[in-house]
Parts: sequence; structure tokens; C-alpha cells
Amino acid sequence: MGSVEVYIFGQKYVIKGDDPPEYIKQLAEFLDERLKEVHTHSPNVTPLKATILAALNIADELHKVKSEYTAIAQGIKKIEDKTDSIIRLFD
Repeated sequence: MGSVEVYIFGQKYVIKGDDPPEYIKQLAEFLDERLKEVHTHSPNVTPLKATILAALNIADELHKVKSEYTAIAQGIKKIEDKTDSIIRLFD
């Protein structure tokens, strides 16, 4: 397990984890960008509130992506079922 030094919203953090350092840096940069977006739209928001708003935005995106993934997986399953039915016709 390694550690990576990152900066998020002007604060230095040392993140320890099993993931590659580049990946951890990407996550930190993503979060930093989101916090800066919130701060740009609402400059008087405290850092804690900005963090909560950014987290809610990220959670919203994650929830939507999971829903889309589920719909796609169900569509693929239907296609597989139809394909199996067609193949059985030729058996």
C-alpha cells in the first residue's frame, strides 16, 4: 500500500491506498474541479457546504449512471435471451 500527496480545494492530503498513484491523483483532481465549480457558482459558500454540494452532485451523477447501466444490462439480457431462442430454432 502506497501513499500519494494531493491537493483538494487548496488543502494538502496524503492518501493511502492500494490503487495506483495516478488513479488517486485523478480522483483528487476530479473532486478539486467539482469543488471549484461549486465555489465559482456560489463564492460565499463555506468549504464544508461546498463539499456537501459537490458530493450531492457527484452522488446524483453516480445514481444516474447506475440506472443507465442497469437499463443497458437489462437490454443486453433481452437480446441474449432472444438470440438463444433463435439459436434453439436451428437446433
